[in-house]
Amino acid sequence: MNASTRIRVAAVQMVSGPVVAENLAEAGHWIAEAARQGARLVALPEYFPLISGDEADKVGIREPEGEGPIQRFLSECARRHGIWLIGGSVPLHADVDDKVRNTCLAYDPEGRQVARYDKVHLFAFTKGAENYDEARTIEAGHRPVSLETPFGRVGLSICYDLRFPEYFRALGDMKLLVLGAAFTETTGRAHWELLLRARAVENQCYVLASAQGGVHPSGRRTWGDSMLIDPWGNVINRLARGPGVVVGDMDPDYLFEIRQNLPALGHRRIAC
Repeated sequence: MNASTRIRVAAVQMVSGPVVAENLAEAGHWIAEAARQGARLVALPEYFPLISGDEADKVGIREPEGEGPIQRFLSECARRHGIWLIGGSVPLHADVDDKVRNTCLAYDPEGRQVARYDKVHLFAFTKGAENYDEARTIEAGHRPVSLETPFGRVGLSICYDLRFPEYFRALGDMKLLVLGAAFTETTGRAHWELLLRARAVENQCYVLASAQGGVHPSGRRTWGDSMLIDPWGNVINRLARGPGVVVGDMDPDYLFEIRQNLPALGHRRIAC
């Protein structure tokens, strides 16, 4: 393996709270640290600008596409550090007045927005006192989104999408799958690593998962365990809990070797 062919990527893990400015400052700190360590692509978690006790709060900070302090922050960070930046999820305007689009925005090293993905699958879960129903405040997207980069096609996804393998098949031939998440502690403990490694193995690509991970000021508990996984399903690096950054290298030669040795993608007989 030639180290010079490798591409360093990073996942930021956060424990976001109810104050947007504080969350942006925290995200900016870890983006800078990832860039300092040589990352060319950095991913933020779902809901990185805001997690509060009232799910309707995100409607109050929603932005029109291309405008607003959260999007300016992402563009400026990408440009300042010369990186590809995957903006976890940002609340953007929806067609319905009291809802948002839960949107992942991607920026190139010039700070230009180059992709937008609106979360397709909306999470709902009830177990005892735990109750979540994203459809109350979120308007679903309708299509998978990927983008071309100098190091291959990157697929975008958000949290609950992880449970729907057909979504990732629809993305086509990816070299890297990025997933921003705020998995609950309950579901994360049971399924997070299992599902991430499965998506890496079945799509024969790298998976970079950036998560919320800890106890939030609202009392909400998220699982964390941000990680980078290789196409054989091995975990390259991970961070169990708390804010920080997971840094690791993608190796195009290794990815090619995996696909040559086991050409499973070419053996498919059922089109999605």
